[in-house]
Amino acid sequence: MRFQYAGSPIRRSALTEANRVRAVLGPTNTGKTHLAVERMLAHGDGMIGLPLRLLAREVYDRMVAVKGERACALITGEERIAPPEARYFACTVEAMPVSREFEFVGVDEIQLASDPDRGHVFTSRILNARGNHETMLMGADTVRPVLNALDLDIDPERRERFSQLSYAGPLKITKLPKRSAVVAFSAEEVYAIAELLKRQRGGCAVIMGALSPRTRNAQVELYQAGEVDYIVATDAIGMGLNLDVGHIAFASRRKFDGRNRRMLRADELAQIAGRAGRFRDDGTFGETADCPPSSRTSLSGSASTASNRWRR
Repeated sequence: MRFQYAGSPIRRSALTEANRVRAVLGPTNTGKTHLAVERMLAHGDGMIGLPLRLLAREVYDRMVAVKGERACALITGEERIAPPEARYFACTVEAMPVSREFEFVGVDEIQLASDPDRGHVFTSRILNARGNHETMLMGADTVRPVLNALDLDIDPERRERFSQLSYAGPLKITKLPKRSAVVAFSAEEVYAIAELLKRQRGGCAVIMGALSPRTRNAQVELYQAGEVDYIVATDAIGMGLNLDVGHIAFASRRKFDGRNRRMLRADELAQIAGRAGRFRDDGTFGETADCPPSSRTSLSGSASTASNRWRR
């Protein structure tokens, strides 16, 4: 893993001035974000940087339920809710008000520091974002060697997944079990699958970054409330959205990353597949019967690796 960073040189004093820096690492569905929010709300004020607008909204809603609207702020590229007396901030990583001081600062999904497009922002937060009393960095365990190499006086700890994740093989979309999420990699594919599920299974929710905040939030609520049993989403579903999903089905393993159309990497596969199952409830993943044969072969070949990763 290589960090993407193009900022100014970091002074050594800036790397060790925080009172406490924790790196909480592990697979998906291990409660890392939940822990960070709990720690933040235990302080007098705090800020958490998250990888997705929808996840920032989810955390904001949770903060409001505990602290009330006047004490909480939501800052993303699309939404800004910032009461003058706000003490707790849920932000996308890019929108974090880094000039403001907080007792607690958290940054989620720090393995995105290796992302070609967003990596420089995540790297800057890892190196510079510090709470006056506590700092927490959350992400996949793959980032541990890099954190150790940076010698930032960070205390890494691993959280284990309590449930098992297993490969279930290909299934027709119309035969998917209830509480399934189908992952696709284009708007055209998402809407085509959603239309099929609406015709054959009575309905589904759709989550894509191109939707407005209000529409995305409404779609999540539709699924979480049990009004529909299926959800069709892009791979953004892998970035920490807390959905009640029992099975993940890949409609393809090829995605356009902004430069090229390529196969998903093993870590991306594991990140998305790992959204299946909640806490102690086991989950499964596989592909749809219409998944291109080359993608299906690659997915099944990677399945044992991904499944073993969750059992460690």
